[in-house]
Amino acid sequence: MRKYVRLSVALVMILSAMLLTTSCAKKEMQTEQVSTTQPEIQEVAPEKSSGEVEEAARLLEEDRLLKEAAALEAARKAFVSENVRFAYNSYDLSNQAQRILNNKADYLRMNSGVKVTVEGYCDERGTEAYNIALGKQRAESVKKFLVDQGISTDRLVTVSYGEKKPIALGHDEASWAKNRRAQTVVNLNSDYHKSAKN
Repeated sequence: MRKYVRLSVALVMILSAMLLTTSCAKKEMQTEQVSTTQPEIQEVAPEKSSGEVEEAARLLEEDRLLKEAAALEAARKAFVSENVRFAYNSYDLSNQAQRILNNKADYLRMNSGVKVTVEGYCDERGTEAYNIALGKQRAESVKKFLVDQGISTDRLVTVSYGEKKPIALGHDEASWAKNRRAQTVVNLNSDYHKSAKN
């Protein structure tokens, strides 16, 4: 009987060892299966052909050039349309006039091929000879300011129209104030006009 007990104990031990070994092997297999069934996911951007890349670069450059041209045109319009105003019987530059002229000087520095005529004007009061002389002083005052800002004198021409060519036709102070002005006109022989024709 001792033999059977020993044999039974030996069988129980062998069976326990087998069960333990089998269960460990299953866990290893499950672990391996889990790790192999989850592949790494990588997003790969589709490659663009060289033609598509060139077209995208061309469109970006075209957009940049259009924006640059629009900014230049806006600056030119502001340069031409903004007049310098003067007090009655004066050719002194006010603070506001100096701010306007600083912007005009910036424009001229950025556009070195632009040449300008500075036109001087007066209101209708005073004699024609007096208004022509005062208009000339106003134009020269603007020219001197621009030259002091570093603009070459060979790019600036002055002319006086006196009371001729008013921009306001009324016979009151509001109209007269608008007509007492100096205005800048881009010359037709400037680089700006040459490039605009091409």
